[in-house]
Amino acid sequence: MTDLILSTLTQGLIYALISFGVYITYTILDFPDLTVDGSFPLGAAVTAVLLTRGVNPYLTLPLAIAAGALAGLATGLIHVKLRVRNLLAGIITQTALFSINLQIAGSNLTVERGTDTIFTAGPTMAALGGMSLLGRKLAVAAALTILIKLALDLYFRTKSGLLLRAAGDNAVLVTALARDKGRMKILGLVLSNALVALAGCIVCQEQRSFSATMGTGQVVFGLATVIIGITLFRRMSFVRGTTAVIVGSILYKACIQAAITMGLPANLLKLITAVLFLLVLVFSGRKGEEIIHA
Repeated sequence: MTDLILSTLTQGLIYALISFGVYITYTILDFPDLTVDGSFPLGAAVTAVLLTRGVNPYLTLPLAIAAGALAGLATGLIHVKLRVRNLLAGIITQTALFSINLQIAGSNLTVERGTDTIFTAGPTMAALGGMSLLGRKLAVAAALTILIKLALDLYFRTKSGLLLRAAGDNAVLVTALARDKGRMKILGLVLSNALVALAGCIVCQEQRSFSATMGTGQVVFGLATVIIGITLFRRMSFVRGTTAVIVGSILYKACIQAAITMGLPANLLKLITAVLFLLVLVFSGRKGEEIIHA
C-alpha cells in the first residue's frame, strides 16, 4: 500500500507540470491549445534518444524544455502571424509533431536499466542515496514541481507576467499599454509547451520508455486537473492557481489509480480518463464554458 501511495504521489507531481501548462493556456490566455498532446511525447522522444546515446540525464531537462518551447512557438506563429484560429493552430502543430516524434525516436524506444536517469545519477544518489528508488522518484518529482511552481508564482508578479494575464483577460489593456497582445500569446504558448515537454522528459526517465501514443489524452488530463483544483479552492482566494492545479493533479491520478486497483483493465485507462473528465465537468457545474472560449 505504501508503494502505491508513493507511486501515485509521484505521478501526480510529475503530471502537475502538464497542468501548469494547461493552466497558462486555458485559464490565463483563454487559448484551447491542443499542441499539448504533441509536445508531451516530444519531450519524451528527445529524452529517450539522448539517454540511449549516453547524454547526461540532467542535460536532457533543458533540451526537452527547448524542444517544447519550439512547439509552442510554432503554434503561436501559426495563430498570430498566419491568423489561423487558435484551436486549428494547435491541431496543425499537434499533427505535425506526431510525425516529428516518429522521426526522432520511432514508435517505441526503451531506455536500458543500466542507463542513468535523474533518479539514479550520481548527484541524486549522493543526496538521496539512503532512500529507495520510489522514495527518490518522489523526492525529485516534488523538488522539481515545487521549484517550477515558485518560479511561476514569481513570474506572474512581474510586469511580463501581469501582461500575460491581461492578454487573456483584457487584450485591450495590453494594446493600451503599447504592448503587442500577439507576442504575449506566443510567449504564453512557448512557456506552456516548454513545461509540458519537461513533463514528458521526466515521465520518460521515470518509466524508461517512450511511445508515440503517450501524448493521447494529455489535454483532457490537464483540463480536468485544472478544473478540479479551481473548483476545490474557488472560495479560498489565498490559494494560488499553481497550488490548486498540483492538488488537482494528485487527486486525479489517485482516482485513476483507484479505478485500476478495483480491477478495471489498464487498456481502458483512456476511457476512464474521459469518464472522469466528464464527471468533473458535470459535478463542478462548469461544463467548460468558464475555461474554454474557442
